[in-house]
Amino acid sequence: MSDRYQFFTQTPIGRLLVKNLGLPDPVVLERWEPGAPLVDGTVLVGGAGRLGESVVGQLDDLGIASTRTQEDGEKYKGLVFDATGISSSADLVQLQEFFTPVMRSLTSCARVVVLGTPPELVENAEQRVAQRALEGFTRSLGKEIGRGSTVQVVYVAEGAEASLASTLGFFLSPKSAYVSGQVVRVGATGSTDAVAIADVEKPLAGKVALVTGASRGIGEQIARVLHRDGATVLGVDVPQAASELQAVMGEIDGDHLTLDITAKDAPQRIARHVKTHHGGVDIVVHNAGITRDKKLANMPEDRWSSTIAVNLTAPEQITRELLEQGLVNANGRIVGVSSIAGIAGNLGQTNYAASKAGVIGLVDAIAPTLTDGITINAVAPGFIETKMTAAVPLMTREVGRRLNSMSQGGLPVDVAETIAWYSSPGSTAVNGNVVRVCGQMMLGA
Repeated sequence: MSDRYQFFTQTPIGRLLVKNLGLPDPVVLERWEPGAPLVDGTVLVGGAGRLGESVVGQLDDLGIASTRTQEDGEKYKGLVFDATGISSSADLVQLQEFFTPVMRSLTSCARVVVLGTPPELVENAEQRVAQRALEGFTRSLGKEIGRGSTVQVVYVAEGAEASLASTLGFFLSPKSAYVSGQVVRVGATGSTDAVAIADVEKPLAGKVALVTGASRGIGEQIARVLHRDGATVLGVDVPQAASELQAVMGEIDGDHLTLDITAKDAPQRIARHVKTHHGGVDIVVHNAGITRDKKLANMPEDRWSSTIAVNLTAPEQITRELLEQGLVNANGRIVGVSSIAGIAGNLGQTNYAASKAGVIGLVDAIAPTLTDGITINAVAPGFIETKMTAAVPLMTREVGRRLNSMSQGGLPVDVAETIAWYSSPGSTAVNGNVVRVCGQMMLGA
């Protein structure tokens, strides 16, 4: 769905009004296209922690140009600051010393990543305080940086220094166009290792990906992006969407299975299909979801129960069945699709918000128990331009679009790219995370 306001702001009169009236200015975001460089420009690396040299080497392996020396007049597409050496509140001045001189040297749609140590893993109290402060810094910088740029903090556990490539590649590239103000932990839960990617163009080659709700919207885009990255996709959807599902899977040479994921035997049927036709699965994406909105005072039991069943109970039971049967291959990935509603809540969505917060609970519960390099993470989309949001009343839709640091809605591909990052063989150390794909919405943490 087109954003007419964004189109208007790109016209001469629109530019004039935006400048003089202080109106929202939604920059056209850069998004990655196959064949394009991962980062079209130079990344400046700063800081004096334990990650600096490792970061430069991993950027080089990704084909990303980097430098540790700021040059007058030089423009940068990204900044990476190693803050792992900050051990007290007084040391936080290093952030100002590095960033203030270079902020005007950033191009549009630039990327900023601050690297730290997970505060909960730091024994020294002063250092723990200082590392936790990085979150406030990056979230605030994300709200002032503008021009389609993004800011993240990535906490890297001891021992995971060499496992940053997939995460740096995602957050420094246009693949993270609608992700900002996020906190990610690498190596804090589970493995600290990274698996080498044989083909950077097709990192998921030879992998099998199960995607529920794959016939349309975000699910369809997830299927297409995972296929783009080399995976064979098994799309699952309800019988009523069979023709659409078959059409999508036919276009990407995928497999399909039609069933109601809330049926009592659905987990067993999915497991049997996976085992019979693919021998196992490498990526499981729980995307299928419904809304049945009503204020709680008017909420019928069927609206409550159906929402919980589709959005939460089914992912729980399917995940459990696949794991118990040993059908999730080593170094496999499980991804839940949560929602900003599960973090911030939403009027008339107590059932939906409960289910989506439960998806985050599923990640928290399972992440520490996984072995063999298997991970579980979640995405929490905000306002994403789909047929569902197109049906939202005009003014509500406009608020949803503008109430974030990007002043616009995201696209289904933004959710899909985040899931592709989680799914990468190089993301073994990325476990137990919840990343909001919301343009840094002004609601929630």
